Amino acid sequence: QVQLVESGGGLVQAGGSLRLSCAASGRTVSSYVMGWFRQVPGKERESVARITWSGAYTWYATSVKGRFTISTDNAKMTVYLQMNSLKPEDTAVYYCAAGPSTAEYRYWGQGTQVTVSS
Repeated sequence: QVQLVESGGGLVQAGGSLRLSCAASGRTVSSYVMGWFRQVPGKERESVARITWSGAYTWYATSVKGRFTISTDNAKMTVYLQMNSLKPEDTAVYYCAAGPSTAEYRYWGQGTQVTVSS
């Protein structure tokens, strides 16, 4: 069984930075694609960034490209999302996810709230 635990959310002013962490555990997680998603109440969940544990593959949504950076620490089995130049429209609950492909995320964390004030 894979478990994902997010941390690092909070309240920040526009232009500020936050780093989200996703601690992953489980025998199969190292073979999975890892992703960060976000969701605002009443809106569809949005894919933000993706990475493989080797780091050979990364992908970013257009809305965050150049501001967010996804990375992994394989020794700690942790995925990070460094968020810089935050905007009020980045406000959302951010979720970490893991799955065998970018089309199939099987495991989800509990989410962490990010609020960006203007």
